[in-house]
Amino acid sequence: MNNGYCDNDRGNPRENPKESLREKPKETNCAGKCGNRTKKSIGVFLAALALIVNYSTPVKALRELPDDLTIHVGEERVLDLGLPMGVSVDGGGALSVASSQDQTLEQAKSLRMSAQEEGNATVSLTWLGLPLKSMNVQVSAERKLIPGGQSIGVALATKGVLVVGTSEISGAQSGSPAYSAGLRPGDVIQQVNNTPIENTAQLTQLVNSSNGGPINVLFLRKEQLMKAVVTPAKDRLDGQYRLGIWVRDSTAGIGTLSFYDPESHTYAALGHAITDVDTGTNLTVREGRVLFSEILDIVKGQKGTPGELRGSFMGEQVIFGNITKNTDYGVYGQSDLSITNSLYPNGLPIASKSSVHTGPATILTTLDDTGVHEYAIEITHVNQQATAGQKSMTLRVTDPVLLEKTGGIVQGMSGSPIIQDGRIIGAVTHVYVNDPTQGYGLFIEWMLAQADN
Repeated sequence: MNNGYCDNDRGNPRENPKESLREKPKETNCAGKCGNRTKKSIGVFLAALALIVNYSTPVKALRELPDDLTIHVGEERVLDLGLPMGVSVDGGGALSVASSQDQTLEQAKSLRMSAQEEGNATVSLTWLGLPLKSMNVQVSAERKLIPGGQSIGVALATKGVLVVGTSEISGAQSGSPAYSAGLRPGDVIQQVNNTPIENTAQLTQLVNSSNGGPINVLFLRKEQLMKAVVTPAKDRLDGQYRLGIWVRDSTAGIGTLSFYDPESHTYAALGHAITDVDTGTNLTVREGRVLFSEILDIVKGQKGTPGELRGSFMGEQVIFGNITKNTDYGVYGQSDLSITNSLYPNGLPIASKSSVHTGPATILTTLDDTGVHEYAIEITHVNQQATAGQKSMTLRVTDPVLLEKTGGIVQGMSGSPIIQDGRIIGAVTHVYVNDPTQGYGLFIEWMLAQADN
């Protein structure tokens, strides 16, 4: 007797239907899943490793090495290579290269380059025989300047007249004819009816002589020449025709001389532009002069309130030069006198921007009638700028005498030359409003580019 359940047709035993309905256990592909997890883990590990390596100190040091480098004859430049590398130099006698530690050039972790003579050289770096980087080094002739530090007065007449504000005209239908025609504060009026404008008195005369007829105005807005047609309105109070604007044609103030070039007789001062106090616009230059100034008083700098050197150049005037350029990087011109500095009578060589480094430095400035003195500072940060900028370096005043007298950097000290390792590296430009012990400096290279142009 067959206890199995038989097929109706064949009588062959078959599985119990109840058992056949049971779900069979699923087979798993452990090898496939484990392999995917392993690959993902390896990928995460490699990504993390690449991230760590990319931000490691040696790789960061290698990445920060410049492609092009300019140094002056007599300068030395130390570079951190990050990793032990092979170093080779192609360029004749322009550049002398050695390891700055007790290492050979086949396994150098840092490099000391000494500029010997004018010329060009290529420094090649390899690691385990693999080429990693090439640096093009230009060695320029040594250049000496007379450092400044003297307090100076600046008197400047603008080229054209600067619009500093607008105003309503009594009895006029529109508030300001000039504003309605498109003129705005910060614009510099250059011509009226093709007549060049030199001062506010001339502008007033030309506008009043129009008898209310439209006039053609040529003006400068952010280095772009523009035109407008303005119809002056008659002021019912005095019967004069007006444009409805406030204008300025000159300014004066004090600052500090940065350097004097005895070969070209050019000078540089301030480290930043002379700007209009109301609009912040860089003033154009029609003519100007610089004079030696005397310091009358010092307003000490405090957190949130910049200090100030108060001076005068209205007494026994000693004019030493003209003003030809007013730029974001200072005031420049020709000097009629051979300027000297008793602290450095033979002048000082300049430093390339690539040689500026964090650490001790000094500034030269004048605080009283005893003349130029040297004060200690520290360079706390250096921006390796590829293009000119006012904030090339950050500095902190450490000299106790200067801190006691001024609280740090104050207005009027702008342009004070900065010296490091026996070379002029730049000039003071700005002060931190919330910390007068700190400020910014400008590379001497950016200033020389303006002076030589």
